[in-house]
Amino acid sequence: MGTLHIAFLIGAFALTSSVADAQTSVRVRGTITAFDGNVLSVKSREGKELKIALAERVTVTTVRALELSDIKPGTGIGTTAVKRADGALVARGVQVFAADRGVPNEGHRPWDLEPGSTMTNAAVSTVVQSAEGREMTLSYKGGSQILIVPEGVPIVTAAPGDRSMLTPGEYVLLTAETGADGGMITQRIQVSKDGVRPPQ
Repeated sequence: MGTLHIAFLIGAFALTSSVADAQTSVRVRGTITAFDGNVLSVKSREGKELKIALAERVTVTTVRALELSDIKPGTGIGTTAVKRADGALVARGVQVFAADRGVPNEGHRPWDLEPGSTMTNAAVSTVVQSAEGREMTLSYKGGSQILIVPEGVPIVTAAPGDRSMLTPGEYVLLTAETGADGGMITQRIQVSKDGVRPPQ
């Protein structure tokens, strides 16, 4: 292989790597401190003051509270949880998906709500009452989990929202892309309403 060819390959690899490294995704949870219509100022739960640009076609959704009784066999949910010693998951929050949406991003994976937390997007197979709350079997492609949902755990579903809901004092959950220059931009925001906030 010629020197020029090797140099070209190295250069192409470096360019590809720099593009891949140019943006990283970061999940932001925090309280809105200001909004000017294009840039959202958020104090993150870690105490950082962040400025996040909104994409031109940003999607804003809010959440409304549901009850445990709204979750039945066949319901699609996403739940943040922690695993206890016997392997069962204990829910920290549950989001119910609209029936016509199915189960997006189906599966079980690590999550960053708290140390050791997980996210499971799955369909509910069974629901039974237990001494600790509702016990549910969650089924997804390639596996299943037992989930305990204690009384008082937040249960919500998404509802349409708009930029007018992005007011100081409201809580947001979003994923932002961070560029090489440190600037942040988001395509989707979930915001609290009437004291109900995203539990993820």
